[in-house]
Amino acid sequence: MKRQFLRPLNPLYSIATAIRNRAYDAQFLHPRTLPHPVISVGNLSTGGTGKTPLILALAKLLTEAGRQPIILSRGYGRNSQATFRVDPAGTAAQFGDEPLLLARDSGAPVYVGADRVRAGVLATRELSLGPNAIFLLDDGLQHRQLARDVNIVLLSPRDLNDRPLPAGNLREPLSSLSRADILVLREEDAALAPQFFKRFQHVTCGRPVVWIVKRSLQLDQLSLPLDRAVAFAGIAHPAEFFAALRARGVTLLGTHAFPDHHRFAFADIARILYTSQASKATALLTTEKDFLRLDTAARKSLAAALPLAAVPLHTELADASLYLKQILALCVRQS
Repeated sequence: MKRQFLRPLNPLYSIATAIRNRAYDAQFLHPRTLPHPVISVGNLSTGGTGKTPLILALAKLLTEAGRQPIILSRGYGRNSQATFRVDPAGTAAQFGDEPLLLARDSGAPVYVGADRVRAGVLATRELSLGPNAIFLLDDGLQHRQLARDVNIVLLSPRDLNDRPLPAGNLREPLSSLSRADILVLREEDAALAPQFFKRFQHVTCGRPVVWIVKRSLQLDQLSLPLDRAVAFAGIAHPAEFFAALRARGVTLLGTHAFPDHHRFAFADIARILYTSQASKATALLTTEKDFLRLDTAARKSLAAALPLAAVPLHTELADASLYLKQILALCVRQS
């Protein structure tokens, strides 16, 4: 979303970002390290590129390869600023929707903290970490306080023409891709790789490799009638969720879009219920992250009216064995 009235503030944000990055690049500021390799998964924009599903895929891939992944996340949207391990039986209000989803679905320990260094230190102290331990840093591109062995950056076609914050959604310019080791593009956007490379041709440290991923909604896991559904979502790009449902053959009789990480109020639930009743829908669909942010009362109200389901989003790596070799080669530390 572009906010034209904020364009005069763009230079101030860009200058502050550039000064901070140059301070790290010139080693005036020094990132702290953890005793095991760190793989950062991040992006340039404020959200909506699929970091959480990719981290889930990486955690599974590393676990199957005999590695011990530990996920470090900020825990955006939670009530507390404390640093602690995520309890999979907890709530989004306690831990944030994304860390809670990661803790429930990855099988890996997840730690939250605004200071991811402190979260990593706590994990090191609490867990029995062997030599195969690897930290996965969620949304880590801008968190330069923590040194990383691998920088993975997810890209979206929107990034090519977007503006910096606050008028646009870019947290960093495209030139920041010079810090990337791996660029990740969706299968349908793979042809855009050369356009991203053109934005930092001056970089002499070599091009990052490109990974291709396929994202799909796992509708087959739902035993619901999908011919008359109402969908709602509070994510970075709700329209993409609705379009993906329609592309999979779901007939949507109504949709409700909310801001990213939205906390659902009574009025929101009432609006969703009104739409479902007025349209005579037979099912309510939402994302996994949105489902986690529904409190007990909201879930009961919605489920009492219609079958309610969270639609799983799966990320598949185009060449998992190759990508594993690439990432492990980057994680080898010099003694």
